[in-house]
Amino acid sequence: MTRNRSSDAPSAQDNFVALAARIKAWGAELGFQQVGIADTVLEEDEARFLEWLERGWHGDMGYMERHGTRRTRPQELVPGTVRVISARMDYLPPDAERAEDVLADGSLGFVSRYALGRDYHKLLRRRLQQLAERVEAEVGAFGYRAFVDSAPVLEKALARNAGLGWIGKHTNLLNRHAGSWFFLGEIFTDLPLPPDAPVGNHCGSCTACIDVCPTSAIVGPYRLDARRCISYLTIEHHGSIPVELRSAIGNRIYGCDDCQIVCPWNRYARLTAEPDFRARNGLDAAPLTELFAWTEAEFLERTTGSAIRRIGHERWLRNVAVALGNAPTTPEVIAALASRRNDPSTLVREHVEWALDRHRGTRSPL
Repeated sequence: MTRNRSSDAPSAQDNFVALAARIKAWGAELGFQQVGIADTVLEEDEARFLEWLERGWHGDMGYMERHGTRRTRPQELVPGTVRVISARMDYLPPDAERAEDVLADGSLGFVSRYALGRDYHKLLRRRLQQLAERVEAEVGAFGYRAFVDSAPVLEKALARNAGLGWIGKHTNLLNRHAGSWFFLGEIFTDLPLPPDAPVGNHCGSCTACIDVCPTSAIVGPYRLDARRCISYLTIEHHGSIPVELRSAIGNRIYGCDDCQIVCPWNRYARLTAEPDFRARNGLDAAPLTELFAWTEAEFLERTTGSAIRRIGHERWLRNVAVALGNAPTTPEVIAALASRRNDPSTLVREHVEWALDRHRGTRSPL
């Protein structure tokens, strides 16, 4: 027997509209600054991504091309997906030395601001899982999977489609009220939630990020050759850093924030209230000579729970050696470099010799 539904009973669509509002409120309670909902249509982004791969701009990041269209088609990565819940969380630490001041002092090592605190992957993933559990408690079992840089996901394109911002000329996501100093995470779901409207692009004629890039990795608006990017070279790249790019790296030993530092929209960026993102172990402004003296055991101890640990001690020394080669010539710098001339690692020894040659003046400053 069919029961007539009252005319004033909420429709299924109304229920999902209300659920979407609650999801955003729950996200705020869990520490996210914004939550939005996107559909799964990424056709234009897929074309741009495939062109980027064809140009070889992904460098050694072979994982970028291993998953076929699953990166650009969420429903192939997680069957049944019809919507993506996208969330952002501010990370700029309130207690860190100013990035500009550290970059201006060649005796200090610059670490990208996102990596100064605890590794964000686990924290965001745990919060997203809690958000999904709140939804499950409300609607019952549903299909979902949470991601934080843990699978082939076009997170910035999805965040843009969810109304969290627009993709700037430096290829980072920008928000009019928060700049770009934030992390992103996603929940793929089979719930047909109402998608949010994307926001417009507000970069205008500004080229500050393109002009400031130390290695000219931003080859044009919205076009990044990762092979030249300092973040790629100091984090993703496993081998020798190209000689012609070493001097431009300056004192950046893990990542690079220059394009964010100069972005006018970051005057609206907000400091994080998340305790785990506060600077740890003095890495916001540590002397290069001290960092270069770390043994592997000290490196592992002082990067416990940090994203920095993923590069390992050998690449850490490689990066610091380059920075020491670019540092002002002092007895302390020369002694630090000389202490590792016989390092067991061929990679480290090569970069040490380059750095010493720079101080001897026997190699032209590239």
